[in-house]
Amino acid sequence: MKIAISTAGINLDAPVDSRFGRAPKFIVYNSDFDTFHVEKNEQNLNAAQGAGIQSALHLCDEKVDCVITGNCGPKAFETLRAAKIDICTCAACTVADAIEKYKHGELVSISKPNVQGHWA
Repeated sequence: MKIAISTAGINLDAPVDSRFGRAPKFIVYNSDFDTFHVEKNEQNLNAAQGAGIQSALHLCDEKVDCVITGNCGPKAFETLRAAKIDICTCAACTVADAIEKYKHGELVSISKPNVQGHWA
């Protein structure tokens, strides 16, 4: 299973970023091999619009099964759900903590966006 976690950091001790589309990076953790790599998301940091959709499409290309982030807006939510990617929110913890919480069933999938779109 591949889990993408929004962050500004480059290791598992980094905090989960509250933003999805404008997170500077994603750590993509592979639970089958207990490995991870960092995916840069810099192209979306200053995007006028569409950062959530573009970030979601990038993670679709990475073939992730789940996204863990602080918040997920409506367009990113719809894009991820259309690709059958599970979306969980997690705040005030490290990437490692978020992964462990997910593994132990402590994170609940969201059934709708938890923030409004910026351009609504």
